Amino acid sequence: MVENGRAGSRRVRMRDVATRAGVSAATVSRALNNRPTVDPQLADRVRKVAAELGYQPNRVARSLRRQAGSVWALIISDIENPFFTSVARGVEEVALHEGYSVVLCNTDENIARERRYLDVVLAEQAAGVIIAPASDRTDISMLRDHDVPVVTIDRRIRDEDVDTVVVDNYTGARLATRHLLDAGYRRVACISGPSKLTTAAERRKGYAAAVRAAGQEVDRRLVRQTDFRVEGGYVAAGELLDLAEAPDAFFVANNLMAAGAMRALRERGVDVPDAVGVVGFDDSPWAPLMAPALTIVEQPTYLLGTEAARLLQRRLADRTAPVEAVTLPTELRVRDSSRGP
Repeated sequence: MVENGRAGSRRVRMRDVATRAGVSAATVSRALNNRPTVDPQLADRVRKVAAELGYQPNRVARSLRRQAGSVWALIISDIENPFFTSVARGVEEVALHEGYSVVLCNTDENIARERRYLDVVLAEQAAGVIIAPASDRTDISMLRDHDVPVVTIDRRIRDEDVDTVVVDNYTGARLATRHLLDAGYRRVACISGPSKLTTAAERRKGYAAAVRAAGQEVDRRLVRQTDFRVEGGYVAAGELLDLAEAPDAFFVANNLMAAGAMRALRERGVDVPDAVGVVGFDDSPWAPLMAPALTIVEQPTYLLGTEAARLLQRRLADRTAPVEAVTLPTELRVRDSSRGP
């Protein structure tokens, strides 16, 4: 039973309307706000479903939101990762130019902490949110319910039609793996991130595509999924080196894990790049200072931040603008941790 916008004891959310109507939450938002970009028949269906479920937008909060808002919230997943430091600088540059301040929130890849920050965003009436989701299932429906513009960065949220800025993870991973194979390494392992993150999944796919293109089958024993942290890379590299048929090269899908993998190799006295080649993903100030200097797939991190800020400002200026997904290119930067072809 639905009473006062509640199904049973739970408040009906925009996501509930979207699921019942078979559309995205963004389409529900546009339909209920009478945006001209929504097909009239589709808009009628959405409104009918909303009425059936008893959905009630929080129009008081929405009105306050439009009067408030000199702050953007930047929600990142790991403050220790230099990748996000560069992204934050890009966001801040645009925000200050547009007259906004930026509040930085670190979820530490924790879903509960992420939800807490999203609640804070609403309570403090932030004008908009740029978020690196902690999961591909991150729930941003509360932001949509309160008409808060959202841009996702680095990672996508499954089943959400939202402005997004990512890099070409697939191509970058494929380039890195092909470089190792072209250099003469035969058993290339992949140390990847968690399955819940689209970034990690895309990099694994790029790795697998390069292996198959070289005429090899993907050996699941050579693939490890860990936590995008130094310790995760260290442990995964140790496990791979302990295999009866150990790999002779590592594609490591994140800069911190690459540092951990290099530490494991150094502690075991493995010669890099002659015995084992290593390519990481994303540059860091310390990567060229390592011994040997780390070959990496370079991401335009600062540009990622400025593009995300541009999309957020665009959304604030025009709520009816079509959703935009930006994919930025990656580039292989060969250094000393991998042999040349």
